[in-house]
Amino acid sequence: MDPQPDLRPGLIVSIGEPMVEFNQTRPGERNFLQGFGGDTSNMIIAAARSGARTAYITRVGDDEFGRLFLERWKKEGVSTDGVVIDRQAPTGAYFVTHGPQGHVFSYLRAGSAASRITPADLRIQRAFVVHASGISMAISSSACDTVLAAFQNAKGKIAFDSNLRLKLWPLERARQMIGQAAGMADYFFPSIEDARMLSSFDEPEKNLEWAHALGAKTVFLKLGADGVLVSDGKTRERIAGHAVKALDATGAGDCFCGATLARLMAGDSIWEAARYANAAAALATTGFGAVDPLPRPEAVRSLLSSQAR
Repeated sequence: MDPQPDLRPGLIVSIGEPMVEFNQTRPGERNFLQGFGGDTSNMIIAAARSGARTAYITRVGDDEFGRLFLERWKKEGVSTDGVVIDRQAPTGAYFVTHGPQGHVFSYLRAGSAASRITPADLRIQRAFVVHASGISMAISSSACDTVLAAFQNAKGKIAFDSNLRLKLWPLERARQMIGQAAGMADYFFPSIEDARMLSSFDEPEKNLEWAHALGAKTVFLKLGADGVLVSDGKTRERIAGHAVKALDATGAGDCFCGATLARLMAGDSIWEAARYANAAAALATTGFGAVDPLPRPEAVRSLLSSQAR
């Protein structure tokens, strides 16, 4: 019997670095919960949980962490046809600790398998949306070349999340390369913190103008607990945050991006997609870890319904 066709619209393909996560569940204690992280992996799982067709392009090590990721993506319905197993480099990892100033990340990623990705690893022919992030570009020069090649050869839409990490590259280099990628983006997802650092402007509205001046067509300026500011270059809408009991903001911005792209592929307007994703990102903060708390549509719809009353 022939397999049933997949009737879900638009394949979303993300390119980047998965990292095994060890998240401190109680501040000051030595107990860490093993989970899954890496901004683009979080994003593509969030998109899959929101109902999208998804695929991931990366390299993982020929190690237990790499195998855990392959199992996780399969479980989430994310295609791994574009995942290369690299027998010369390990899968990256990071630790999250929590304290008065929020969460702190400690990385073990130097020389990771994902940092060895090259344009030859790209498989994006069927993609309706090609997604990557500033981290995808910052982990190595070959990774940066890979993202730019993917965007230059994309047949569909381009989505880009700034995800600025100054531990990975100098600010001037980040401004140059993130600006180049954002300038090609149909959908640009900077956080307000990243935008302020990259643009040198403080006001959200000025940062929208900066993002459009780069060439980004639609901008989703993430404001954390305060919600999101959305602009298509002509119209702007501010969507307020949701009141939830937040425990861990790790991956919330990635969730917003994935949920937005999933809803856009389902036919929502940018405004409708952002309202849905704003609620999804709020729910993603209510548990520990970047992946386990990522919500499914029924939970998001419930939150939207309850706060609309």
